[in-house]
Amino acid sequence: MKPVVKSFFDEPTFTYSYVVSDPETKKCAIIDSVLNYDPNSGRTSTESADEIIDYISSESLTVEWILETHVHADHLTAAPYLKKNLGGKIVIGSHITEVQGIFSKVFNAEPEFPTNGVQFDRLLNDGDTFSVGNIDAKAIHTPGHTPACMTYVIGDAGFVGDTIFMPDYGSARCDFPGGSAETLYNSVQKIFALPEETRLFMCHDYKAPGRDEFAYETTVAEEKNNNIHLGGNNSKDVFVKMRTERDKTLGMPRLILPSVQVNMRAGEMPPAEDNGTTYLKIPIDVL
Repeated sequence: MKPVVKSFFDEPTFTYSYVVSDPETKKCAIIDSVLNYDPNSGRTSTESADEIIDYISSESLTVEWILETHVHADHLTAAPYLKKNLGGKIVIGSHITEVQGIFSKVFNAEPEFPTNGVQFDRLLNDGDTFSVGNIDAKAIHTPGHTPACMTYVIGDAGFVGDTIFMPDYGSARCDFPGGSAETLYNSVQKIFALPEETRLFMCHDYKAPGRDEFAYETTVAEEKNNNIHLGGNNSKDVFVKMRTERDKTLGMPRLILPSVQVNMRAGEMPPAEDNGTTYLKIPIDVL
């Protein structure tokens, strides 16, 4: 029940992607991939995804799943590109419908844009099980950062998305539409209820003050005891007050506008307009 976990770091967005594989069957899942995007030119590229493809090819792995922990607000997903080149099913939590409902209005999506999650191959509910090769896996609904956030536990490894960060950095912001600091606190208790030796893998790291190196792996025990926002004896009331006040000081992520309107579509771009060009919208004075 101990998968092989290979990390890939996209430093421009501080994002960790993962290939999680069963060493016995050579089957694997890809988690939180990155499509490179230059906001100055509007151009996309696939360097980060190609690193994943090269690794999977070199290890002779077979992709079963392309998992999204949530609709990311800081990078575009490369899920469709990876599926085209490697196969696998694109998966997200079933509460994606809430996110699509919110942001289809923010971006005034085309009338035919479906908000039932049909863009994804599978929607997982809290407690749903699946497998990576012969390794059992489970989906845990951990909302708060967004309504659709999921933690995926694959064998002894948990992938927490943006719910929490390394112990010295703390927790995710909760001020996006549909977010809630109280809900996030409750979600983290689900993660803390996992076996203490469970390995936890972060979706991002921003290097806490005083730390020189990026980091992405910790354990349930380390988070429970040492997370500066949620560990030890930190109460819900204290956390909610801290998180709410802190979030008011934060600017929007650099890539939130392109990221969300693409990621809510499972990584596909909006339909091309009558001149054959695809455009991303910039809503004014909305977020």
